[in-house]
Amino acid sequence: MFDWWEHLSGDLTFGLLGFTKGSHLGEAIHFFLYDTLKIFILLVVIIFVVSFFRTYFNTEKVRVYLQGKSEFSGNIFASFFGIITPFCSCSAIPLFLGFMQARIPMGITFSFLISAPLNNEIAIAMLFGLFGWKITAIYIGLGLSIAILGGYMIGKMKLEKYVLIPVTPMEGELDDVKIELSLNKRVKEAWDYTQDIFTKIYLYVMMGVGVGAFIHGYIPADFISQYAGGNVWYAVPLAILMGIPMYSNAAGIMPLVEVLTSKGMLLGTALAFMMAVTALSLPEAMILKRILHIKLIAIFFGIVGFGILLVGYLFNTIL
Repeated sequence: MFDWWEHLSGDLTFGLLGFTKGSHLGEAIHFFLYDTLKIFILLVVIIFVVSFFRTYFNTEKVRVYLQGKSEFSGNIFASFFGIITPFCSCSAIPLFLGFMQARIPMGITFSFLISAPLNNEIAIAMLFGLFGWKITAIYIGLGLSIAILGGYMIGKMKLEKYVLIPVTPMEGELDDVKIELSLNKRVKEAWDYTQDIFTKIYLYVMMGVGVGAFIHGYIPADFISQYAGGNVWYAVPLAILMGIPMYSNAAGIMPLVEVLTSKGMLLGTALAFMMAVTALSLPEAMILKRILHIKLIAIFFGIVGFGILLVGYLFNTIL
């Protein structure tokens, strides 16, 4: 898909700019130019498409649909809703509280909280561009499974008593909200949103690609293979533990996944690291501690962490 830009960026790096092909700096510059533009194009296109379809939904409509739904069907819908919401783990928390106010069962709200950072459109766009549709489809399926089953398990544990702040239920029934927008308005709203998201994340993309370019140009492949690439049993849990203290969105961490796998790290290990960074961050835990008991947070992190562990091992096994 991007062969034209790979050749053009190579001509720019090694021809116009005069860097030596095969040199550490030259390869790093080539990687940075190629990956940055490729990821920018993918982000703009896919965020716009998802944003356009999102104009047919809004939060109130989702609340209406989820209200009174049985737990498992509600878990499924909330998890799919997480795909089309542009939230990282921390920014999803206000909507999480809004769902609780709407008397939506706790397990269903947790399905959304798990799915939103794991399966957002930015992660999907970058996975598709870097690894193709098959890997992306498997990732989405496994991410949804973690959200659905994780939320369902939390719901069955009846942990409402561990919510620390009073959540005042909304009075009466929620009314369905009709969205009346012309096609031109939908296109404009989607484009405005795409521009807004792009301006917020492009620096993260460039920083992530920059770190990836350094690893690509200066870190030998055998170094990564020796210390992080083997199919040893502790590689995946170690990657998860390393990812939890970090906080980033998919735009910042995905370029690292690409370069680490190209240097010899198994894909399941790299994806487990990315999922831990986006879904199990310490900043998220600190925010949740204000509204949830530490026991509930530990259960939440434990269930999601175990799901990510299984995903890592599964990817390493099948790929």
